[in-house]
Amino acid sequence: MSAANSPPSGMEQSTPPWGNFPFRLALAGGWIDQPFVSRLNPSPPGSMVVVAVQPVAPWMDRAGLATGTRTVARRLWQDRLPEGDPALLVRQLYDAENAGRSDPSGSQDMIGLLYPGINRLDYDARHEGGIFPCHIETCRDPAMAQWLAQVLHIIPIAPRPKGYHPLGKKNLEPDWVRRLGQTGKDCFAAILARDAAALGRSFNECMACWEHLLPHTVRHPSLTVDLCAILRYYQQRYPGAMYSGCGGGYLYIVSEKPVPGAFHPSLRI
Repeated sequence: MSAANSPPSGMEQSTPPWGNFPFRLALAGGWIDQPFVSRLNPSPPGSMVVVAVQPVAPWMDRAGLATGTRTVARRLWQDRLPEGDPALLVRQLYDAENAGRSDPSGSQDMIGLLYPGINRLDYDARHEGGIFPCHIETCRDPAMAQWLAQVLHIIPIAPRPKGYHPLGKKNLEPDWVRRLGQTGKDCFAAILARDAAALGRSFNECMACWEHLLPHTVRHPSLTVDLCAILRYYQQRYPGAMYSGCGGGYLYIVSEKPVPGAFHPSLRI
């Protein structure tokens, strides 16, 4: 067990080693929550989608699951979801994690952990500097959540290696930023419509945007896995695929048919 998953002191012995706090998945649109990206969007707001996940099993650290933010939350609230206005709790957690950091975690990490259901986060740099979304659209429909869990197949690839940094090269062209923000809108709309083909297209477009805007998200000297080759393999065989975060982590594959070796998430609604 990694240090990041070590339980806070005083935790009950019945607590699983990975704790009771929810996890979160980030789907299409990630990076639009960072102000250095959203402020270049010529058609704000740009959107991304986060999904709350039940802590029924451990997830890898350094794999795009906001486990660093989750560790701070577990210590802050003794490994239990706190009561209160989630918008205020997001700010409390954001401040607790990012105090003194030069490269703060995006607020989508905190929102994804604290808000139940499937959430579209709309970011506009004119609103609070782009740090927090100007609007959150939430879906807690059990039927929609069940559909998403069924078509979302997950395969572990590899955590980010030591020495990896995703921001070594930036091609922040406004039209690509606009396209990135659109993928979050298309992803959420596809989920509401239960349209697997459209959901897959939003994943593929998001990865195309990552590769162009921040090439080191999928290609970096420290990476020992050919992320692009694996991505292409699955994108050619299924409606869509994307990584859980920069540097790999897990691969999310959209399919209405079984994907060998994959598992499904347990969503928290």
